[in-house]
Amino acid sequence: MTISRRSLLRTTPIALALIAVPGARNASAAGPRPGNDAGNAAGTVAGPADGTAGDPNTVPFQGRPPLPVAVPTGIGPGWAAEIPAETSQLLLVVGNSPDGDRATASFWTRDASGWRTEGPLPARNGRLGWTPDHHEGDLRSPIGVFTLTDAGGLQPDPGTRLSYDRSDDFAVEGTGFAGEPLAGTFDQVIAIDYNRVPGTSPLDPTRPRGEDLGGGIWLHIDHGGPTHGCVTLPAEALPVLLRALDPAAHPIVVMGDVSTLALGGPAS
Repeated sequence: MTISRRSLLRTTPIALALIAVPGARNASAAGPRPGNDAGNAAGTVAGPADGTAGDPNTVPFQGRPPLPVAVPTGIGPGWAAEIPAETSQLLLVVGNSPDGDRATASFWTRDASGWRTEGPLPARNGRLGWTPDHHEGDLRSPIGVFTLTDAGGLQPDPGTRLSYDRSDDFAVEGTGFAGEPLAGTFDQVIAIDYNRVPGTSPLDPTRPRGEDLGGGIWLHIDHGGPTHGCVTLPAEALPVLLRALDPAAHPIVVMGDVSTLALGGPAS
């Protein structure tokens, strides 16, 4: 599951944004092969900083800048140029280091005045960090910008506008890299369109660019340890994020370590 710069998702030009991060990813276990990262995300976030329960239809990210910005914070100019004009929803996942497994996630929306953010939430990524050249089994998460088109899970659709595949095949057992149980990790997942066919179930094993480049890179529920390459978020965040994502907004995820995302972009 590798990502090579501009070759990343040529069919869908995407772009990046940035914010300070810590990151981590999923682990090894018996489970459906397509989501080879059984997921993990360190920490939990209760909700708004004021202690209120918050709007159940709003992504549970904290904080909003007083003024909109032209480009999500920290993104290099080359990455900014990759953001499609039609995209108005962006999940930014920023790892704290190239070889670390902890990250921070923030959710950005764009209107006529610019980008605004809600965040951060703790996230986790691949056990060995990040790579611009992901391959099957390298235990790193691919760096890049990817569309978000399809979702699914062991649990029923929480009300997303994305296509959603409810299947018992999302059941997972076993333990992760830290010995943590993986059960429930795939209750809800969002497929990251890295080396997959958009418009299909996250369980679809098709790898258009070849098996060696990996696949099955998902956003899924944190299990308390690093992943094989997926990105994890706190359990309460997944259903809320699923309800917030709108295909009409052409949502994308921009993900990678902080230093790489701050550079000029995929061609730099």
